[in-house]
Amino acid sequence: MHVGLLLLAGLSVASARGPLRRKQQEANIAARASSSNYTYATIQQPIDHFPTKEIYAPHTNDTFAQRYVFDASYYKPGGPVFLYVGGETSLEYRLSNLETGIIQILMNATGGLGVIIENRYYGESYPYIDLSTDHLAYLTNEQTIADFAYFAQHATFDGVNASLTAPSTPWIMYGGSLAGAQTSFTVKTYPDIIYGGIAASQVLNVSVEYPQWYAPIQKYGPSDCVASINDIVDKFDWLVAANNTAAITELKSIFGLESLTDNRDFAKTINYPIGNPFDYPTDTWQELIWTDEESQFWEFCGTVTDIDAPENVTAIDEQMAQYTNGEAWTNLGNYAGYIKDVILPTCPSGRYASGECFGQGNVTYWTKLVDPGTRSYLYTMCYEAGLYQAAPRDGKSLLSRVVTGAYSQEICTMAFPPGEYNSIPSSPNLDLWNGYGGFNFSADRLAFIDGEQDPWLDSCYHSNEAPARYSSDLHPEYLIEVGGHHWDSYGILDIPAEPQFIRQAHYWEIKTVKKWLRNFSSWTPGNSSSTLVR
Repeated sequence: MHVGLLLLAGLSVASARGPLRRKQQEANIAARASSSNYTYATIQQPIDHFPTKEIYAPHTNDTFAQRYVFDASYYKPGGPVFLYVGGETSLEYRLSNLETGIIQILMNATGGLGVIIENRYYGESYPYIDLSTDHLAYLTNEQTIADFAYFAQHATFDGVNASLTAPSTPWIMYGGSLAGAQTSFTVKTYPDIIYGGIAASQVLNVSVEYPQWYAPIQKYGPSDCVASINDIVDKFDWLVAANNTAAITELKSIFGLESLTDNRDFAKTINYPIGNPFDYPTDTWQELIWTDEESQFWEFCGTVTDIDAPENVTAIDEQMAQYTNGEAWTNLGNYAGYIKDVILPTCPSGRYASGECFGQGNVTYWTKLVDPGTRSYLYTMCYEAGLYQAAPRDGKSLLSRVVTGAYSQEICTMAFPPGEYNSIPSSPNLDLWNGYGGFNFSADRLAFIDGEQDPWLDSCYHSNEAPARYSSDLHPEYLIEVGGHHWDSYGILDIPAEPQFIRQAHYWEIKTVKKWLRNFSSWTPGNSSSTLVR
């Protein structure tokens, strides 16, 4: 799933409910891993870092093998350690950040060592094979960030003739999206261990629903495409409000989705090319990236607004006019054609209403059939993050208004039936997340970098709902004017050849870190607000 948190997006991993996309991604990841010269290692990490906290009872003294991979090729004696937080995906998926991305950039600039750590409950770093509600009790931000602090104090790097543990060595974290939030939380919670961090697109402030996801698309997306989708959504919602079931059934059949009897399933599915904060089978606005001008999003919008479409396609625009006082549904034929040609094939079984495809699913699907990474990410959303897919309450909408947070909460209820010791709340416990600071978050030597066109922007440090920001060396911040979702994490091994808006962001990050490192010898570590098992 990309929420992205997660998705956190990404908010954010791709949806596990798009089989073709998932297989292609797995092939790409396998190829990347097989060609890698990096050595994988593991550390025995305590499952429960907080043996006195009631919420983790009954406690365990067991450990699990948490994977990491490092690059010491740039390392020079006395250099820092850069810890890249893997987030809601496997270790292999993040290797590019050692090869050409932000960690490579910072290692090269400072003579540092770079390491990627795989989050607990992702990739191969599972404390338990059985992801029951009880076993998922240890999947919280609190336990996850304790892993990073513990790792910084105990990590070893074969072939490096030096002890690089914190706090005697400066450890600087980097994370984007969910990992950006966790980077922020770690720097703030463990100031006696972690020297600094860069948090990109960091999802600091969460809410049950997150309709703001669509705001940058409304503002920056191709205006003709956006207008067409807005208008079609308005017309569909008008049919729903009028309870015109015959017209709704006809509309669904135009998209080849008459089997989706739940209007919310239908609304979500035709929204897939645009994207949403929970799941989608193809690349969306969130996956736009400065290193690649090709994108399925542009292909989608180009198809929807094709003025040279065949007559049999444009005729569909008039088919539904009888239900809207003779007003045509502009570009409906193009829109439906794209869904049938691109989205429907992501469900090769043709069972569109099933949970593995476009339907809401059932208890069996969510508890037994969904892949482990999706189940882990979903637990975080249901337990403490929220950020559910939802249409905005006012103004135009790219997502039908039948989709509210209650739709996602139904999945939470199905996926996580109460266990013997653990259960999810009836609504996400946002205080667990926002309690770290929300829009008022602050920590020394923590740099915030966001993109103005990021769909997660309004949950981040530079949100339009946040107070005014003023940068300083101790509390630096940077907004990439034309940037997307943690765009600074990508690189091409040649900073001067990068587009100006990315080049300047990377230079800023290098200068920021170098300033911090110059003052490391005079650093007096702060006191942790939490106690770790040593």
